[in-house]
Amino acid sequence: MKIIARIHTDFSTKFGIPRQSGIVEELKGKIIFEPEYRNVDAVRGIEQFSHIWLIWQFSQALREEFTPLVRPPRLGGNTYMGVFATRSPYRPNSLGLSCVRLEKIEYNEELGAVLHVSGADLLDGTPIFDIKPYLPYTDSRPDASNGFAPTSEECSLDVNFPENLLKIIPKDKRTAVIEVLRLDPRPQYHDDSERVYGMNFSGFDIRFTVVGKQLTVCEVLSLAKED
Repeated sequence: MKIIARIHTDFSTKFGIPRQSGIVEELKGKIIFEPEYRNVDAVRGIEQFSHIWLIWQFSQALREEFTPLVRPPRLGGNTYMGVFATRSPYRPNSLGLSCVRLEKIEYNEELGAVLHVSGADLLDGTPIFDIKPYLPYTDSRPDASNGFAPTSEECSLDVNFPENLLKIIPKDKRTAVIEVLRLDPRPQYHDDSERVYGMNFSGFDIRFTVVGKQLTVCEVLSLAKED
């Protein structure tokens, strides 16, 4: 398959990325097409849709061998399930599927049509293979069951982000980072109240601890390279 575009987000590492798309609508991303696909006619009419599907590659989870069983993090990392009963990145074809909101289209002389989206659960630079419109009358199934996957509310934490540290984060990124932390970015099997975790987000290393259901941010460091 051909890579048609790449998405640019605030996540430079996998740690902290929401486990599903659309959970944190405040997360912003830009989809930039590869040079051969920058013909603006290719997205003609897409502005009529509020949401789009992205078909993409788990580019940091490529493997040759087929693994029929995986251990979903939300089940504690110790329970095996069939790979096709999960959304694990370790799949035969390493394909991901995400529904994101299409915020706007920016027409750039050099880059062509740049799609601004929100609610993406993708790593910065992730290759995209295809884009399709989301159709609520057929794509939405409100009565569907969650199976063994818990809802985001069942996994949520109370976030204590001290004001002096929150001010270090750009104002337009603060709500998003709090929501990402609220969803508990740790592997589900981690429960060490003494451990200090670090999450890279929008150029910052956000360090925190978790005691019970309380997440407390203890340090925010800039990842900007010094000249």
